[in-house]
Amino acid sequence: MVNVGAKAVTKRTAHAVALVTLPGELAGLLRDGEIATKKGPIFQTAILAGVMGAKKTSELIPLCHPLALDDCQIEIMPDVARGEIAIHCRVQTHAKTGVEMEAMTGACVAALTFYDMAKAVSHGIVIKAVRLLEKKGGKRDYRVPR
Repeated sequence: MVNVGAKAVTKRTAHAVALVTLPGELAGLLRDGEIATKKGPIFQTAILAGVMGAKKTSELIPLCHPLALDDCQIEIMPDVARGEIAIHCRVQTHAKTGVEMEAMTGACVAALTFYDMAKAVSHGIVIKAVRLLEKKGGKRDYRVPR
């Protein structure tokens, strides 16, 4: 583990996204911003799972510092025309180290939960990209060029 004892506590934020392809049969089930299946509302369950995943990041990633999160927000944005959903995870804390891993873990766990709940409809779902979009706090900020 990296020693962060001498670092100052600062506000840290991170924003990650996971992109997931939606086969046509799943996109056709989208109603009022949600997909309902026999297992229940997929988006709402994925949101809860993403928050839980972000909170447990240090238990999943070796040598990752445990952080108390001040906030974690998961937003699922469907784009039926493109046949995909974007799962955004925004995390905030006041700590000596950043929350990039928590944001990416939250987005990943939400995407995996989406897959698990939707696979009864189609196994054609693809989690095709997970990436950090932005981080603030610490030595330097980072933002994906647009």
